[in-house]
Amino acid sequence: MSKLKFVLAPDSFKQSMTAKEVCIAMEQGLKVSFPDAEFVHVPMADGGEGTVQSLVDATGGNLFQQPVTGPLGAPVDASYGVLGDGKTAVIEMASASGIQYINEETRNPLLASTYGTGELIKACLRRGIRRIIIGIGGSATNDGGAGMAQALGVKFYDQHDQPLPLGGGALGQLNRIDASALEPGLEDTEIIVACDVTNPLCGKHGASAVFGPQKGATPAMVKTLDDNLAHYAQVILQQQHRDVANIAGAGAAGGLGAGLLAFTHCELKKGIDIVIEFCNLKAKLADADFCFTGEGGIDFQTKFGKTPYGVAKAAKAHKVPVIAVAGRIGKGTHELYDDGIDAIFGIIPDLGELDVLLTEGEKNIARTCENIGRLLKITLAKPQA
Repeated sequence: MSKLKFVLAPDSFKQSMTAKEVCIAMEQGLKVSFPDAEFVHVPMADGGEGTVQSLVDATGGNLFQQPVTGPLGAPVDASYGVLGDGKTAVIEMASASGIQYINEETRNPLLASTYGTGELIKACLRRGIRRIIIGIGGSATNDGGAGMAQALGVKFYDQHDQPLPLGGGALGQLNRIDASALEPGLEDTEIIVACDVTNPLCGKHGASAVFGPQKGATPAMVKTLDDNLAHYAQVILQQQHRDVANIAGAGAAGGLGAGLLAFTHCELKKGIDIVIEFCNLKAKLADADFCFTGEGGIDFQTKFGKTPYGVAKAAKAHKVPVIAVAGRIGKGTHELYDDGIDAIFGIIPDLGELDVLLTEGEKNIARTCENIGRLLKITLAKPQA
């Protein structure tokens, strides 16, 4: 049997393992049957939680800590990554402005701000970075990205020429935008936004109506926030000459998509496509014999931009068989067999407490992949007719 090449391209298993740790466990199991095989680790993500870690791990980059302003003004410790090329940074806006920083008592989308996300972008610019990937899921905010812009030097004034306070609740008072003092380097920076939602900024499918309630918005707040964002978009159109109101994805992360479109040179793309590109996955798959992928749960939603689906599409372009593993296999997985995944295996050996299973993830993945490897070895050893 000739030496085989396995490309291992899983997502993280949330609360259990990083994508890199999953790769290591997969290799450990497969090596029992294929000790001489080549194993190529490509830690993956879909643009959401874990994207910074996966891209840093996949490219040999570095993580940096950065104190920033949290969504309600208190300081928080955020992080960003610089990829192995030394020229590209990656940010998860949730690290600075995420919903994990609020609770039932403190949440207030009228006041919550993306200012800390802007501070992360500023930290990258001051490091000399001129290409930034930003994942914009998991926000606590509904400010149209105004706070992010304020951190980067944009000034918003009311009709009395007084600066607006932070938060989406103030945007209805917006009268004048001054973008003359943007952070140096921003104009020359390419920003790639990982955005998997297609919501516009305003209206019944917009940021406030769809995502506001989960951030604490009452029906009255939703109306106020939606009206404020519509006014904000109108002023941006009149003074910045950028129409952000109805662009698909402008409503992502409480309208951060719109703010990025208004004040930076950015492109909105599917998260998994960005990760595939920057991990160079397609080239690594070109001469592979098998591709292994997976994430904590696989079900009918996987085909809507999740990691295993994106990996399978990339692998099928090279006719590489794809095997997926998951902690939970939900409904509708049969649909994935028509979309490039050849087999799906659960890793949980028996019923158990969730907190225990989460600590045993690496062991369970290694055992499952060992069993898959043993089956592959039997199949590959069988003489072809």
